[in-house]
Amino acid sequence: MSTAVQWAEATLLGIVQGLTEFLPISSSAHLRIIGPLLPSGGDPGAAFTAITQIGTEAAVLLYFRHDIARMAKAWWRSLTQPRQHSDPDARMAWLIVIGTLPIALLGLLFKGAIESSLRNLYITAAMLIAFAAVLAVADRVGTKQRGLAQMGWGHGLLFGLAQAMALIPGVSRSGGTITAGLLMGYTREAAARYSFLLAIPAVLASGFYQLYRSLGHTTPIAAGPTALATLVAFVVGYGVIVLFLKFVSTRSYMPFVYYRIVLGTIVLAFLYSGLLKPL
Repeated sequence: MSTAVQWAEATLLGIVQGLTEFLPISSSAHLRIIGPLLPSGGDPGAAFTAITQIGTEAAVLLYFRHDIARMAKAWWRSLTQPRQHSDPDARMAWLIVIGTLPIALLGLLFKGAIESSLRNLYITAAMLIAFAAVLAVADRVGTKQRGLAQMGWGHGLLFGLAQAMALIPGVSRSGGTITAGLLMGYTREAAARYSFLLAIPAVLASGFYQLYRSLGHTTPIAAGPTALATLVAFVVGYGVIVLFLKFVSTRSYMPFVYYRIVLGTIVLAFLYSGLLKPL
């Protein structure tokens, strides 16, 4: 495969990562599905997915930079001044720490399966369809009355458990946490904002770990194209954050439900026809 083709594929995958990371449709599923359909014909791999997510999380850091800086300062004060635990920003920072624990622990325990068997496209298609149904129910029955200021420690942990399910391609990090938020009565916008913030520690840790592991090793996509894909994902992802938060403030998640079902069905059809291979 020519160098030009690899750079073009990396650009396309970066666009896909940026477009899908923050929507409840699973960016890892899209990269897993699209990769084998490209001229190179291979799975980009869990490492490529994790590294390009650094780009989309950089977009989160930029967009929420004032909130993040405020929470970081309040969290640090809470370590040295116990009374500061009542500060709303410090409390939110601690909730993010607690919510990160499930995905960190499960990611380490099931690391081998995450990088191999769980990337089976039959599993991906099933998760796309199954969690579409769960999201539809959550969007319909959720009371949508709670704001982030009302979040307790128990809810923070439940958000974290929902995020951990995104270790399986097809579930969606934002989809899992948003669904959990809706079921617990949070507004669509509150659930989406917390989803973005909660993902920062886990995604950056995973991305930089995979980047470190890839140094000096052969990977499905070379370092240069991977860096380009990460940059493209950052630019596209920032735009998606802006538009998505405006969208969910007035619209339901049902368009994403329909999209997940259609995509999952198409993947199953491609698998049965032989156009895609499970692994």
